[in-house]
Amino acid sequence: MKIMPSHWKKYFQILFLGVMTTLFIGCASIPEGQPSSKKDPWELVNRNVFSFNESLDKYLVIPLTQSYEFIVPEFIRNRFANVFSNIGDVYTAINQLLQGKPKTALDDLIRVIVNTTLGIGGMFDVATDAGLEKHNEDFGQTFGVWGIKDGPYMVLPLLGPSNVRDTVGWFADLQTDILINYINDIPLRNTITGVRVVDQRSKYLNASNLLEEAAFDKYTFVRDAYIQRRRNRIYDGNPPLINDDEDLPEETLEKEENRIR
Repeated sequence: MKIMPSHWKKYFQILFLGVMTTLFIGCASIPEGQPSSKKDPWELVNRNVFSFNESLDKYLVIPLTQSYEFIVPEFIRNRFANVFSNIGDVYTAINQLLQGKPKTALDDLIRVIVNTTLGIGGMFDVATDAGLEKHNEDFGQTFGVWGIKDGPYMVLPLLGPSNVRDTVGWFADLQTDILINYINDIPLRNTITGVRVVDQRSKYLNASNLLEEAAFDKYTFVRDAYIQRRRNRIYDGNPPLINDDEDLPEETLEKEENRIR
């Protein structure tokens, strides 16, 4: 088994220490008797991490992303995005198979073959043009399909919204990532990782501006959107209307109950 690169091991160790500290401080920081969401018991600490991420995004990530969009022509950016997406389809196919969906897994594998060959290494998304639907699956979703509960909501430093199950899933995704584990040239690997992160962030620049204008409480909006989105993906777009085993925050349950009435 290939060992994770040292810089990622150090990052995960820091992240793990941060998560453990978050859990400890979170339990100690919420005043007794203060109401909190059943799925967000560490809200006070999560809000602090959320604010840190917002500042990092504002002063570092967004300027880098805007510079990337200004310097790199859209045609080239789209080629990068398609290559990353094509590689992602490999992991989607694996997770589809692990979730007991062999037909969908085969469809995703065909997407990879078509885009890798006819799409010149994935630079062009020929498969979508041919009518092959794109899916997005990860180990966090696979664990959810297996019946593993999501656990408390948490905001991770740098990575953003997550929960206990998805954090473990993210680590599994990281361990199997080709672009991280199988490129030995460190400068090249770091460059690809940086472009990948900036490319992913560039997709949500306009959405961030709309969110700033529309959300009264941005933290709550992002939290509820994340929980519902993950739940929707686990159930392949057809989740139960009400979560009887309390998988959602009380606020979200109230919204769904009102939607039913």
